[in-house]
Amino acid sequence: MELRIASTFEQTASELDTLKEFLEDAYGEPFVEDWDHALGGTHFLFEEESEPVAHASVVERWLETEFKRLRTGYVEAVATRPDRQGSGLGSRIMQAVSDHIRAGFELGGLCTGENPFYERFGWETWRGPTFVRLNDLLERTSEEDGSVMILRTSRTPALNLAESISCEWRPGDVW
Repeated sequence: MELRIASTFEQTASELDTLKEFLEDAYGEPFVEDWDHALGGTHFLFEEESEPVAHASVVERWLETEFKRLRTGYVEAVATRPDRQGSGLGSRIMQAVSDHIRAGFELGGLCTGENPFYERFGWETWRGPTFVRLNDLLERTSEEDGSVMILRTSRTPALNLAESISCEWRPGDVW
């Protein structure tokens, strides 16, 4: 099975509709704002008979730490069809995603409850407090503490994982 890598804009409307249905099935809920978050970047897909069986996307975001604004490859919509979980497809996608981020961004970022899965690919849990930026204000997102992870690249400056970190505001889940 070949990994297909394509930008949102390289996919047809039908392919995107199929992908959205796959993600809704995988997550067991409507994919509304989360769908919007997954668009506009690069999609990593394994497909069987033109149907997605595993997916992740990387979109550009700007994360800020103490005095550092970093162009970040942010991972969204990671899913593997339930009957294919444990087959290594998610690991293969995350290795490709991590390599893509290392090649093109200052930092990788994601928010998850599955930290040990991502640690295998070099991701680290951010230990400091999390915030969302609302214009010139910071709003605390304490419910995300311990769920935000970063991936260092060759362009990542020195970071203290105990500092605060913030993301820009967006509808739905800000992280």
